Amino acid sequence: VQLVESGGGSVQPGGSLRLSCTTSGLTNVRYCMAWIRQAPGKQREEVASIYSYGDTIYGDSVKGRFTISQDLAKKTLNLQMNSLKPEDSGLYYCAVDARSCDYLVRRRAGNFTFWGQGTQVTVS
Repeated sequence: VQLVESGGGSVQPGGSLRLSCTTSGLTNVRYCMAWIRQAPGKQREEVASIYSYGDTIYGDSVKGRFTISQDLAKKTLNLQMNSLKPEDSGLYYCAVDARSCDYLVRRRAGNFTFWGQGTQVTVS
């Protein structure tokens, strides 16, 4: 399985970015796909996740500003980030697992199995 993120960069506060994650090698029908960010000195945060049939979960800090979407046919994952703030800066990872988002994100009962290399987002 390979996950490749793209779309990161530098933007001023209030700006927008769109991240994409291209996947290959996934064979299951259902997946939890998520964007997870890591900022220096902070805990890793699940920014947004989506299960294969559209159930989404957003972190409190990004609700109303970020939108996660997926193309099941192309097995790609996107994150539209609007009204960006400096605290949104960090390394954004695409992560995928065959278990449900409820299990992984809401209940925090396990870790995602597959991860990309990350794409840097800087808001300043």
